Amino acid sequence: MRENPVKTTVNGHVLEVVLDRPKANAIDLVTSRRMGEVFAGFRDDPDLRVAVLTGGGEKFFCAGWDLKAAADGDAVDGDYGIGGFGGLQELRGLNKPVIAAVNGIACGGGLELALSADIILAADHASFALPEIRSGTVADAASVKLPKRIPYHIAMEMLFTGRWIDADEAARWGLVNRLFPAADLMAEARKMAELLASGPPLVYAAIKEIVREVEDMTFQDAMNRITKRQFETVDRLYASEDQMEGARAFAEGRDPVWKGR
Repeated sequence: MRENPVKTTVNGHVLEVVLDRPKANAIDLVTSRRMGEVFAGFRDDPDLRVAVLTGGGEKFFCAGWDLKAAADGDAVDGDYGIGGFGGLQELRGLNKPVIAAVNGIACGGGLELALSADIILAADHASFALPEIRSGTVADAASVKLPKRIPYHIAMEMLFTGRWIDADEAARWGLVNRLFPAADLMAEARKMAELLASGPPLVYAAIKEIVREVEDMTFQDAMNRITKRQFETVDRLYASEDQMEGARAFAEGRDPVWKGR
């Protein structure tokens, strides 16, 4: 393993995270714990508003769980660290936008990692699969998330057979937001990140908490909780300077200046 498998760069309010473990950017326990530290730090830093996650190199975004490390003693049920596998999929209170820039193969836990993002941009040579079935294990996070993201029958086929889909098919089923030539992927991801970073962070936080918390509620129960300000992020938004700034900027015919408070 390289000494620094998780590389980070800060550009203004944007954190870029590169998973860089050649050859396949697979994740072992040490790397997962480091990713958890990085994303928890992103969550807790008020100056950071958006994160972009990608893989090092041109072939792999992430091949998921490092089977070589497992053969050397890493337990599949070991300590993945804060946020669970890859630091994202179980990270509590992450109320900021995360963009996955899938620059190649995303399989197994790598696909689950991409599913943990809010927006998925992909290179036009990217490919996706859940091959766990072939090794007699379950893609647990994907079994929860994938049937909610793409048509049920397509998700179940991927889970049951482990078959690969290419970038065009992934886009057709809505698994990814947009496709780009590989050379343009990071520029487009940065453009998206800058767009989001210029927006109102308190509103993003409210959107993410609402989407996460109301998943199993009826529409009316969800609306009652929102209108009664029973979500922490919604209550904070409605009492914020940014809420007034949005109204003032509209009335004055200017762009708002968001402060996140």
